[in-house]
Amino acid sequence: MIYLIALLPATALTVAGYFVLVLSTRAEGALRTFGKYLGFWAFTLAGLVILGAIFAAAHGGHRGGMYGMRAMHGGMRCPRGDESRFSPPGEEREGPRPPRDDGPPAEPPAPPPPHQP
Repeated sequence: MIYLIALLPATALTVAGYFVLVLSTRAEGALRTFGKYLGFWAFTLAGLVILGAIFAAAHGGHRGGMYGMRAMHGGMRCPRGDESRFSPPGEEREGPRPPRDDGPPAEPPAPPPPHQP
C-alpha cells in the first residue's frame, strides 16, 4: 500500500523535472544551468521518495515509537499510573499499583561536635 501512496509524489516530481529540463533547453545562460540542476534535483527527490517507500515497506512489521521504547527500557511504568494509553492493543492493564512503602523516614544525621581551639 505504501508503494501506491509514494507513486503519486514520485510521478509528480518526475513530470515536473521533465518539464523543467525541457524548458531549460530553451533558456540561455545561467537560467539554463539552473534549470538543469533543478530538473536533476526533482529526479533525485523522486528517487528518494521511492527508496523511502521501499524502506518503509521493509520495516513495516516492526513496532517503533512508544511500543519500541517500552520494550527497549524494560517496560518502564508511567509515573502517573495512566498506563492504558501506552499499552499495545491486546495487552491487559494490571490495574493501579499499591502505594509505595519505603518504611519510616530516615533520621537526620547528628550534628558534628563543636570545634574546640
